[in-house]
Amino acid sequence: MASTRMKRALVVLMANLGIHTCMAQAAAAVQVRTPAGLLEGALSADGKVVSFEGVPYAAPPVGPLRWKAPQPLAPWNGVRKATVFAPRCMQGPIYPDMVFRDPGPSEDCLYLNVWAPAGSAAAKLPVMVWIHGGGFAAGSTSEPRQDGAALAAKGVLVVSMNYRLGVFGFFNHPDLDKESGHKTAGNYGLLDQVAALQWVKTNIAAFGGDPNNVTIFGESAGSFSVSALMASPLSRGLFARAIGESGAFFGDLLRLQPHARAEKADGDFARSRLGVTDLAALRAKPAAEIMAAALQEDHLRFAPIVDGYFLPEDVSSIYFRGRQAHVPLLAGWNRDEGDYRTILLDEQPTQANYVARIRQIFGDKADSILSLYQGGSADEVKRSAQDLAGDQRIGYSTWKWLEAQLTTGKSTVYRYAFDQTLPLAPDAKGAEPSAPHAAEIDYVFETLAARKLPWRPEDRELSGIMSSYWTNFAKTGNPNGPGLPEWPAYQRKDDFQVIRLTADPAAEPDSHRERYLFLDANH
Repeated sequence: MASTRMKRALVVLMANLGIHTCMAQAAAAVQVRTPAGLLEGALSADGKVVSFEGVPYAAPPVGPLRWKAPQPLAPWNGVRKATVFAPRCMQGPIYPDMVFRDPGPSEDCLYLNVWAPAGSAAAKLPVMVWIHGGGFAAGSTSEPRQDGAALAAKGVLVVSMNYRLGVFGFFNHPDLDKESGHKTAGNYGLLDQVAALQWVKTNIAAFGGDPNNVTIFGESAGSFSVSALMASPLSRGLFARAIGESGAFFGDLLRLQPHARAEKADGDFARSRLGVTDLAALRAKPAAEIMAAALQEDHLRFAPIVDGYFLPEDVSSIYFRGRQAHVPLLAGWNRDEGDYRTILLDEQPTQANYVARIRQIFGDKADSILSLYQGGSADEVKRSAQDLAGDQRIGYSTWKWLEAQLTTGKSTVYRYAFDQTLPLAPDAKGAEPSAPHAAEIDYVFETLAARKLPWRPEDRELSGIMSSYWTNFAKTGNPNGPGLPEWPAYQRKDDFQVIRLTADPAAEPDSHRERYLFLDANH
């Protein structure tokens, strides 16, 4: 009886705040009116969070809209159910760690999700917009490790969006230049992200969010996207803060190509893989055929470019000139972003083999590398080679992004180092303990249960700390809060303090700065 009274009281409270509910056996259905029509989401079983899944934010990019900038969404009549994840964008089975809860790949994929604290319709809460990773070739908002419910329970709204990937998100063609209206093409996946942010600006107040207090955050390709959104004039005024987890457009991984070069390469692809070059014929090709052809290429082959529109210049040049968004930035990377085997190849991790490989790779710069990434014992060789591989792949580019924002961004910068070694699965034969690429996602979202690992109390504690840091930053631009280890700003006068996210988080001066300065000087 008491439980029934509490549910009825919640329904009355939400109705008074402008959210309509319909009681169901497991949870309440929740309705919110948007300019496009009425949406129906669901109240979580514990009554704490309202979720809306599979919300369209642009017209389906199919048929004549393939390889066009996202187009306005058509309104609908009646109530649109938003209780299941929409299809992920076209992609192949590239990353084995990705687990999805959606129906499968489709060109019709421009949908987003919203998680909000129950009863928040009039609250004007901070908004966190998540951009998934996957090398601009894979990924989806439906991954369990990226579920926004736990973050929303900490007093923010969480939005996540799908965006076009690979050949469907970043294909170039001369006829696309002509029809675009701005004499360039490509970067449709990034334009999708802008469209999703515009949807947030227009719609999020109806869900209880503050459209003027939006934080964009992402991991891997999502972090690269955040660095690009900060650089793009098209996203100005759509967010107030930014968080990047592992990566930015400042290094060699996912290096931005000029438009003309990408257009030539894509023309060669259309001719050799698909047998046609005419745009109408390409649009008439089944999506599955185009996807199959693209999967014969390197999975990073179709990626963002300097298009002259979304990106007027290279990202690093925009930051160098101070033309990026002057917003607070929180960013960092994980201890094991790379693999020592990419340096040593098939050689055993001995000092002799390590030195020989470094001399082979770096030539006359080998002595400098060996002084910064030293290796004595087999374990030290592994650690140094792992650090070097990770810095080359992710660490340097993220560091350079932080430095650029610190220099010209006119805003506060915070830097983290995720050093928490993951527990090994019982059947992980031969695996070595590490803090690998993407490992922090489960901690940030408090979704450790999404992976079947023997999580320890310290993992759960760190996850709570990290989610609080991230949501505090979204609320105020400062990650600090009651009960949390102090996280100083990243600045020269304080010896470039970095918070080390481990079982016992603590801030300390950057002890590897010389590495990044050397890589920067030789980039």
